[in-house]
Amino acid sequence: MSSSSTPRAQAQPRARQPIRAAAGSFLGTLIEWFDFYIYATASALIFSHVFFPGSSQLVGTLSSFATLAVGFVARPLGGIIFGHLGDRFGRKYSLILTLVLMGVSTVGIGLLPSYAQAGFWAPVLLVGLRILQGIAVGGEWGGAVLLASEHAPEGKKSFYASFAQLGSPAGLVLSLMVFRFITEMPEADMYAWGWRLPFIGSIVLLLLAFVIRRGVHESPEFEALAQQGQPAQSPVKTVVRDAWPLILLVMGACTIGISSAYFTNTFMIAYATQYMGIKSSVILECLSVVALVQLINQPIAAWLADKVGAGRFLLVTSGISILVPYVMFSLVSTGQGTMIILGIALAKVFSSAFYAVIAGYITDVFPVAQRYSGISLAYQACGALIGGTTPMVGTLIAGQAAGQWWPLAVFYSALALTSFLCVGALTRRRSVLAPAAA
Repeated sequence: MSSSSTPRAQAQPRARQPIRAAAGSFLGTLIEWFDFYIYATASALIFSHVFFPGSSQLVGTLSSFATLAVGFVARPLGGIIFGHLGDRFGRKYSLILTLVLMGVSTVGIGLLPSYAQAGFWAPVLLVGLRILQGIAVGGEWGGAVLLASEHAPEGKKSFYASFAQLGSPAGLVLSLMVFRFITEMPEADMYAWGWRLPFIGSIVLLLLAFVIRRGVHESPEFEALAQQGQPAQSPVKTVVRDAWPLILLVMGACTIGISSAYFTNTFMIAYATQYMGIKSSVILECLSVVALVQLINQPIAAWLADKVGAGRFLLVTSGISILVPYVMFSLVSTGQGTMIILGIALAKVFSSAFYAVIAGYITDVFPVAQRYSGISLAYQACGALIGGTTPMVGTLIAGQAAGQWWPLAVFYSALALTSFLCVGALTRRRSVLAPAAA
């Protein structure tokens, strides 16, 4: 082999790394979100019967959604733990650990005894494993986004970072497909053992994702930092002390991207089945179609954002999201499958476009040395405060609204308005500090 061919041979694997990193981020977050969504779906359909029997329908549903919210409360802890590890020792190292933790906790949930078998300890163990699941997701997101965005070619950060965001709709599609099958089982079998299958079966996906992630190189930006001997010693402490206003703004900016997923994908299941009398299999089928729309929409949105400017794109999509819930509920209230799909899909087109782009947008807010900690803490704190409580708040509003949907639409609008205002503040700040980055 000639000496001139050696650099070329070495350059080819490096050239493929952005694609591998994007694929690794997508597949990893697919597994993480599949595990997370099967819990969210089970909390809406199953857990009130298995772990909280004897309660009224409202109390049982709220109790199930409370265990869902516990996982969100644990997510900032995961962001702190794995953000520290990712900023100190590397993005790849941290991501392997989050994957293992998610797999162990999810399979454990599938093996839990019911309340009838273990009494009080059944929901206690459920909450404990849910906390571990939340910690894993809390550490996963930031690392996956950074692994993709820090490998991205110039001018394509939004597009490449969006592949980490694709794990959410893909995981949702997979989880809904699984539960579509489970809800067709005889009711006794579904509550006894059918619901356990996706939790236990996730071990297969865990092993696949582990193999894929081992083949992805470390982030080039972190490697450059490490070669200079400059990894942060206390990244979480540093970013909280020096950049807490930015953390608050990023939390607000992420609001509609996070909350809309749990509004449409979790709360709407309970709302449609309990308040509108729609069969669970029908609403799950509708949400499956909507998730496919989201899966197609997100990479297109990220590509477009790179062309027109991420800040401008986020302002437009969050602004439209303020208005869209009124149309969504008008269509959903017809009770017809096609209208339900159109209504929820309309909301998801804009919220998922926002969700696809916000990840790459906020990576530039924090310096490389504290970036994993900064974006993880902000994003997961938003998830704990807003995302995890959205189904509970929606359930409380629906319970008090006497069949009226407009209070729920106002709630959704308030979430979108929060993102619109905070993105505007971040965009103005970026324009002042670096006009070319706005």
